Amino acid sequence: MTDLANRIAKINWQNVRDEMHRVGYAIVPGFFSQQQCVSLINLFENDDLYRKTVHMERHRFGMGTYRYWDYPLPDIVSIMREKLYPELVPVANLWMAQLQLETRFPDTYQELQAQCQFAGQQKPTPLILKYGQGGFNTLHQDLYGEVYFPIQVACFLNEPEKDYTGGEFVLTEQIPRAQSRAIVLKPKCGDALFFTTKFRPVQGTKGYCRAHMRHGVSQVLSGHRYTMGVIFHDAVN
Repeated sequence: MTDLANRIAKINWQNVRDEMHRVGYAIVPGFFSQQQCVSLINLFENDDLYRKTVHMERHRFGMGTYRYWDYPLPDIVSIMREKLYPELVPVANLWMAQLQLETRFPDTYQELQAQCQFAGQQKPTPLILKYGQGGFNTLHQDLYGEVYFPIQVACFLNEPEKDYTGGEFVLTEQIPRAQSRAIVLKPKCGDALFFTTKFRPVQGTKGYCRAHMRHGVSQVLSGHRYTMGVIFHDAVN
């Protein structure tokens, strides 16, 4: 875990922040080692680690399975929440200021978690997802209560075109009085994708406006696709 903390510290955070401001997402290549990816995939079948399992087709969310970890979270997830959050807070607070919103996010993850608990959001939201052939995830936003952090992370645990085909990560951006724009990404095994949870500011002719964003996964054509998602705010249920 010390290796992961050091790797997080060495990320070019200025580049990540610049990309978040420019397009609403940023990819960090090689965030996880191959061994870490395999270890996380192997945890998928360990029922004792999870508080909830969701089969997407039952709820018309798509086709596939995702599982929410329970507290105490695996060390790798706890470290990500604690170490990544303060690097992303400057982006989140600048967005709120540009959109003239009163919301300001605290400096530490522990303070954000305290806000969630006060609001009745006490269920962990980090999750691991598995898609087989034909699997997909409909466009959505990961909002679990009144308190939410506007940036989250997806970590890609196996290799496109080798372990699976299809299964592209899809973002859509909706700017007021304009058609939605689709963004299709295909990160490699071990890559981390930072992206907008709900909306981001976009410069217009009369100042900043909200660009609402959703994300999903296109249909997996073959193989199995594994991803881990780290959301910083907790859930009501």
